[in-house]
Amino acid sequence: MSATFHLTVIAKEPVAGRVKTRLVPPLSHDQAARIAGACLADTFAAVTSAVERHPDVRAVALIDGDAGRWIPAGYGVHDQRGDGLGARLANGFVDLGPGLIIGMDTPSAGPWFDAALEALRAGDDAIGMTADGGYWGIALADPDPAVFDGVPMSTDRTGQAQLDRMRELGRVVRVLPTVRDLDTFDDLAPLVAELPGSHLAGVAAHLIGPRWG
Repeated sequence: MSATFHLTVIAKEPVAGRVKTRLVPPLSHDQAARIAGACLADTFAAVTSAVERHPDVRAVALIDGDAGRWIPAGYGVHDQRGDGLGARLANGFVDLGPGLIIGMDTPSAGPWFDAALEALRAGDDAIGMTADGGYWGIALADPDPAVFDGVPMSTDRTGQAQLDRMRELGRVVRVLPTVRDLDTFDDLAPLVAELPGSHLAGVAAHLIGPRWG
């Protein structure tokens, strides 16, 4: 069966000084990059698991940086295009077609990928919010760059503004459960607690101490 939809991780290459800079301090830039890489590995693992369950879905990495071993085998790789996250998401959907794009720092969202794919098969859209007011993923059954017009990115109202914009355009949107993302050092312990045995938990325990594992 050829893939009808994509399940895409929009991600930066986990290079020190370019990712998770809000973890510094107390972490160093190198430690923050290692945390980002672990979080990304868990996100990719969740995507791979979902794609194995859904033969009509292909796994994609939509990247800012150089492709390399940080991207699992079997993923399609596409470069991000545009200035700002809204433009990069819009262009990602233009390039890839109907599907779900998720962030790199919400590995606990994996259980809800199936619900997003179910919405797409029904011809509906979906969005999943984050606890800080953003959103961890957006699914578009009929991609239209106008979905992202006027939506402020990286604010505490981005998720609601995105949902409002989708509804303003008359799109049917399923709202998925809210999850925690990893932005600041204070986010780390609660997220690790949700993901025992994860790459993130292991790296956090190694870098910071046993209470994180």
